[in-house]
Amino acid sequence: MDPAPVRLEKLSHYFGSGSLRKQILFDLDAEIRAGEIVILTGPSGSGKTTALTLIGALRSAQEGSLRVLGEELRGARRDALVRVRRQAGYIFQHHNLLDALTASQNVQMSLHLDEALSRGAIRARAQEILEAVGLGDFAGAYPGELSGGQKQRVAIARALAGRPKLILADEPTSSLDRKSGRDAVGLIQGLAREQGVSVVLVTHDNRILDIADRILHLEDGRLTSFGEAVLANTRQLMGLLAESNRKGELTRHVIDMPTDQFLLLLQEVTREAQEFLRISELASNDAFESMLEQVLEAFTRKIGEILRADRASVFLLDEAKGELWSKGARDARGELFEIRIPRHAGIAGAVVASGESLNIPDAYSDPRFDSSTDRVADYRTNTLLCVPLRDRQGQAFGVAQMINRLDGSPFDARDEQRFRDFMGSVGIILESWWRMSQGSSGSH
Repeated sequence: MDPAPVRLEKLSHYFGSGSLRKQILFDLDAEIRAGEIVILTGPSGSGKTTALTLIGALRSAQEGSLRVLGEELRGARRDALVRVRRQAGYIFQHHNLLDALTASQNVQMSLHLDEALSRGAIRARAQEILEAVGLGDFAGAYPGELSGGQKQRVAIARALAGRPKLILADEPTSSLDRKSGRDAVGLIQGLAREQGVSVVLVTHDNRILDIADRILHLEDGRLTSFGEAVLANTRQLMGLLAESNRKGELTRHVIDMPTDQFLLLLQEVTREAQEFLRISELASNDAFESMLEQVLEAFTRKIGEILRADRASVFLLDEAKGELWSKGARDARGELFEIRIPRHAGIAGAVVASGESLNIPDAYSDPRFDSSTDRVADYRTNTLLCVPLRDRQGQAFGVAQMINRLDGSPFDARDEQRFRDFMGSVGIILESWWRMSQGSSGSH
């Protein structure tokens, strides 16, 4: 196969004619490589769906060049468009299943164009792909008997049944809840990788950006830097948080949030921080850096509250000084203060060195525990749970800790797992801040 099954060169497109002619796409240059998953983002009306229909040979390209699976689609004849369509699988925002057909029959529809397959082979392939998407037991069910997520799984099965070389998906998660949407794109990703096909996926759903090998951003019909788009989103989000912080409301607002709302906010900030890390030219953005410290303190305190801990804080590694330094530690009056310890000292140092969590049911009986911090803070640590914070390469760059469960009991395995899950997200945000701090003078 061509290493770039899809190639756009100076591709432009127009709707209407005469005085009503309007340009929709402007000089698009891009390529999608074999086996690659590319997500196309952008606001409504930016031309995403138009670009997808051109790539999918649902209309001829008008200006520039568009080569798909070896066919030039600029001014292409109907037979060339049909050849491309037969090698592509389509997944739409609404599943577009035929209500009068069973799940198996809907999938079989995409196979009847293959004259080499017998009816028995078509039925067997439909059953095989339905089992692959977890619907083997629903082959005889009609769409009206299926949930929204199940209908979209049938649509995915239909798109993949013919073993296409290219999959085109237009907002495949927009009508699904979070879990169903995640399951749907996971299936697209897994099955596409197994079959070695390329995927172009149009979406507004920021929850699924992580499945992409690359993200292209379309704005007003033009491909723009995704970094610029991320920066705009990050500034907007951080600006809102900054405004709350200036009013003294950020920590109180986060603490007062219901848990489900907090998890959504955590997910949103984590996603922005993750994209921030991917865009190296943004690493010196002052607005982002100035807000992270307050956001992290608020989030860490909220996580401690959710897990019913009396206190929660973070230690980060200062590589230049060979020390661990605290974020969010408080004394008996609730005032923030900084703690600095040698990087290999104490329980926190042991966690950074080993990269493994430590659950200490009685801190004062552990020889690694340094009680000097308790004396400074006028506080007594009884139970302690520490988990490592890892960067994208899997190296520990800090430690998150919870101190003293409110009911007096030790932290258990469920607490540890939930804390690791939470801090995996917070760690992405922390890594952004930590990398910037390592590039500064080393003073905090």
